[in-house]
Amino acid sequence: MASMDIPADRPAAAPAAKLVIAKPTYITWLTLAFMTTASVASLRSAPTMAIYGLACVFLYIVPAIIFLIPQALVAAELASGWSGGVYRWVSEGLSAKWGLLAVWCQFAMTIFYYPTLLGFVASTLAYVFNPDLATNGVYTGVVIVIVFWAGVLMSAHGGVGGIAKLASSGLLVGTLIPGALLVILGIIYLAQGNASAAPMNADHLIPQWTGIASLVLIVNNFLSYSGMEMNAVHVGSLRNPRGEFPRAMFFACALVLLIFILPALAISWVIPSQELSLTAGVMQAFDGFFAYFGLQILVPIVAIALVCASLGGMLTWLSGPSKGLLMIAQREGYLPPYFQRQNDHEVAVNILVIQGAVTTVIALLYALIPSVSSAYWILSVMTTQVYLVVYLLMFVAARRLRRTQPNVERGYRAPALAFLCVVGFVASAAAIVIGFVPPSQFESGSTVAYVAVIAAGTGLIGLLPPWLFLRLRKPSWKQAQPEVTS
Repeated sequence: MASMDIPADRPAAAPAAKLVIAKPTYITWLTLAFMTTASVASLRSAPTMAIYGLACVFLYIVPAIIFLIPQALVAAELASGWSGGVYRWVSEGLSAKWGLLAVWCQFAMTIFYYPTLLGFVASTLAYVFNPDLATNGVYTGVVIVIVFWAGVLMSAHGGVGGIAKLASSGLLVGTLIPGALLVILGIIYLAQGNASAAPMNADHLIPQWTGIASLVLIVNNFLSYSGMEMNAVHVGSLRNPRGEFPRAMFFACALVLLIFILPALAISWVIPSQELSLTAGVMQAFDGFFAYFGLQILVPIVAIALVCASLGGMLTWLSGPSKGLLMIAQREGYLPPYFQRQNDHEVAVNILVIQGAVTTVIALLYALIPSVSSAYWILSVMTTQVYLVVYLLMFVAARRLRRTQPNVERGYRAPALAFLCVVGFVASAAAIVIGFVPPSQFESGSTVAYVAVIAAGTGLIGLLPPWLFLRLRKPSWKQAQPEVTS
């Protein structure tokens, strides 16, 4: 009988290799809520509304009722029934071409959003070194370029998990804590018998009517509330998307309202409206409170904390829309292969680089336009115009999906969906029209020039590129998609 032993000179057979399946990286619904809040709410917009004192409550509540609530509830239903974000929702409800327009506008609005966000960062950082730089356009433009490219590098090497941690910590350190501190200092300031810089009586609950230009203030707050649906692209990172995403949305809504209203009131208590800067107003208020209480040593600390929050929000925006654009580029072949490349962290680096080049050019507006506040306002309006197109498509798609795909399982069904969609659509359409009206505070005397700049920016950045994508795309640009199995 032959021996079954292995000869000494023959190496033992290697054990069969084990198939190692990487475990998915999950984030909690609370983390997603913080990511959403970080991408939507900040103290950055507080000075814009603090100018109107007690009336800022009205200016925040009205768009919250007619825009924020419909947006959040509709997005919650869509995300709990269809993964993939706004492109998937609009494509399923309307068509792939309309889906392209939606995801591009969601991406393109960030081209205007980053300069406005980083303009606030520049003005805030000025209080660490020299407050006089807060109104210097050249300084603001340089900071925008440097900080944005630093954010691109961080996003490219951090992945979704790292960005989630930065966004959540930035929200706590740079928004919630400074916002609470600002409100507490304001309350103590008034309690000690100091008069509020803005009247706080019932006669000032509603802003003074100065014509249709007054409505522009409410429209600007549409931008403040935009983005609740943006992080739906990360819904697959939740353990139970159908139940946890709506919970994250509702929690984020509550935080957003608190962060917007209370600090704006506190700023109006200490800084007269005629002295308030749209970009540096938050630090003006902290500087005023700290000077009164003898705590000016805290000014640079708070400034750095506010910058951390803004950077967390910027990183969240860098992650979400670029990922959505990449998904449609691969599935439908709308972009050349160069723009579809991803690094080891699955970040579309080439898309971010091109976006950064355009953002750098736009940052020059801060150096060319005499008033930093005027540049800030113009870019904010352009951002709003482009982004509102996304919501027009989203509301139409949601209503149609309820009719055409009623049997698709949804983890959450929005109550009175048809009514919510009509209210949201009408509000968004009206906001687009009103956005072309110069506000009464706009420093330029040329209405025609203002309208031309807004129209050109909205058309060239928001509408022209999708049309070119459809005309120029090639079948070879489409990448094979993996089969989806249960």
